[in-house]
Amino acid sequence: MHPLPGPVPPEPPFPTRPVAFVLHRLARRPLVHAGILALVLVAVAASVGAQYTMKLLVDALSGNAAEAATAALAGFLTLVAAENALWRTSGFLGANAILRVKKELRLDLFSHLSGHAPRFFAEHLSGALANRVTAAGDLLHGMLGALLWSILPPLADFCGAVIVLSTVDIRMAMVLAIAVAFIGGSLAWAGLRGRPHHERFARNAAAVNGELVDTLGNIWTVKAFGARMRERTRLATGLEAERSAQRKAWGWLETMRVFHDTCLCVAAGGILVWCLAKWRAGEVTAGDIVVVSALTFRILHGSKDLALALVGLSQQGAQLGDTLAVVGAPHDIPDIPTARGTPPRQGALSYREIGFAWPRRPRVFDRFELDVPAGQRVGLVGPSGAGKSTLVGLLQRLEDVQEGQVLVDGADVRAYTQDALRAAIAVVPQEIALFHRSVRENVRYGRPDATDAEVVAAARVARCEAFVDALPEGWDTVVGERGIKLSGGQRQRLAIARAVLKDAPILVFDEATSALDTESEQAIQEALEELMAGRTVLAVAHRLSTLVRFDRIVVLEGGLIVEDGSPWELRRRGGVFDAMCRRQVDGLLGDVHFLGRG
Repeated sequence: MHPLPGPVPPEPPFPTRPVAFVLHRLARRPLVHAGILALVLVAVAASVGAQYTMKLLVDALSGNAAEAATAALAGFLTLVAAENALWRTSGFLGANAILRVKKELRLDLFSHLSGHAPRFFAEHLSGALANRVTAAGDLLHGMLGALLWSILPPLADFCGAVIVLSTVDIRMAMVLAIAVAFIGGSLAWAGLRGRPHHERFARNAAAVNGELVDTLGNIWTVKAFGARMRERTRLATGLEAERSAQRKAWGWLETMRVFHDTCLCVAAGGILVWCLAKWRAGEVTAGDIVVVSALTFRILHGSKDLALALVGLSQQGAQLGDTLAVVGAPHDIPDIPTARGTPPRQGALSYREIGFAWPRRPRVFDRFELDVPAGQRVGLVGPSGAGKSTLVGLLQRLEDVQEGQVLVDGADVRAYTQDALRAAIAVVPQEIALFHRSVRENVRYGRPDATDAEVVAAARVARCEAFVDALPEGWDTVVGERGIKLSGGQRQRLAIARAVLKDAPILVFDEATSALDTESEQAIQEALEELMAGRTVLAVAHRLSTLVRFDRIVVLEGGLIVEDGSPWELRRRGGVFDAMCRRQVDGLLGDVHFLGRG
């Protein structure tokens, strides 16, 4: 069989550049977003039109034209009512559309995030990753809201004001346009100059949140070592760095506001003085003064909002880009395009001339070979670092070999999708991770469509019934984060029940009974005999008594097989495995003699 070509990490199913990402999200629901855009533009047009009808009203009143005044007033009221109705309609549509986009974004980010290899999660704090996914939704929400209600309206206002002012004096319209361009451009430039302050604040805030989640997740260790004040001091250091960064960012914004207010007074005052001089010269009407003053203040005030919105949009885009760069990174272990979605059924395993090394560590395997026929029970033993857990991880494609192949039922594991491959493998790890859910939900995680009777039957095999019945709410008892409300042995029994319920052709045990007392271990070993019958079993074990009934023992040292045979055959040889068994027995007897002397 020829090796499959190494899979090329595909790009994530969404752009990782902020602008392209936002456009991608908008394009997924083009009609509703186009509708909101149209409503906003028409609302702005109604607002500018209302200002113009106010000019007509003032001019009509000045000329004692009652009918014209009535018509202008009616037009003014109609446009004001239309403007409010349009804004509210766009708000209701936006609330539905943007919140839906926000939900879909989080789901897409979670789907991509959960596809990363375990190494990715070892390099990033889980709390920080969760915060990034949540923050990405809030950032997109803020960016879309800014575009639709903070950036687009002032731009449309500006265009409408220039048109209206052109009817009064084209030079005045040009001066206003230059003033707005200068003020807005200066604020945008200053805002971009202050962007590092905001980015530093965002990084510090994310780091503090990640540290806080990490500390709370290890609160038992904090208490065990009396480290509450030490952790408080550590958190205080992080919070001070966050406060300092936020103070600089806030101070920069206040400086920008002072600059804008100064420019507003100068520009608005100059235009109004100019307009008043033209009125005295009889070149403009009182209505012209009203519309010029209203639009000037509106546009100049809007220039600040526009500039700050653009700066905010830039900052949000930078934060979103940082999140997309981390969460949206290509997967280290992707599925190949031709991967099959049906899981293997027999469970025959083969490691063919595999080579593997962890990053920045010595090589673990070099041309390693191992065959496990379907239905055989194999125990992997050896010192720490021999490669036992690595073999198990390569089988599950938690990592990919750099050379050779891992085969299941004669097919390279890369020929299956990762979900299909892992559907054929039930795992009981040494470190049991349970969800903050009920006992029933945690066991049913092995097979979500299982009935309550099947869940109870699996728990009975794993000897869980007695302690579950004694829990305050029985099967509905919530076990706490990572199962903290249960003992280590109870968590391990639930993990075994979960594997029993999955009913997979391949079983992987990684110290599956390490947290059990001797009596419980014997009971579960008897139960596991029924579970293992007819299945391929790969078990990593340091407690060699758990492997007595296995078909075969493979002893590893330094990534090499030094012994391979049945337990009794290896004991008769008097080699490495026999020496390991003797050391465990001698250690146990030594403990017994010590206790006896006490």
